[in-house]
Amino acid sequence: MKKIIALFVFALSFSFANAQCDTIANYCHKNNFSVDYISDGQNYRAFLFGDQEAEFTTTFFAGATYRIAACTGFTQGNLIFKIKDEEGNILFDSGEFGNAPYWDFKIKSTITCTITAQLDLHETQNGCASILIGFKK
Repeated sequence: MKKIIALFVFALSFSFANAQCDTIANYCHKNNFSVDYISDGQNYRAFLFGDQEAEFTTTFFAGATYRIAACTGFTQGNLIFKIKDEEGNILFDSGEFGNAPYWDFKIKSTITCTITAQLDLHETQNGCASILIGFKK
């Protein structure tokens, strides 16, 4: 019986975390994507605790202008994200720009990148990291 209760509590907390991530992703989209940008339709997200880091891989295509937006709650600047090329070179680090909530950039040639996200532990100790990618119309 205790195992069933523990399983139920775990499932309930997972459902709550997932719902929280949905809400944060919607908030992030609403506040960081203007009418000039169209979402790629993907929600890159992970629930983080402490110094955990989420990692996402995506491909950016030549000639497109992109916006990457990052949120972990209903205030800006709680999430640090980095974009790295295939060789691990850092192309952008939001921590160097006051935890900027988004970055706009144009791609000259198609490239696969890794996006990492971690909480700013001065602001929060756990939360849903939500990364959204959009391209300019």
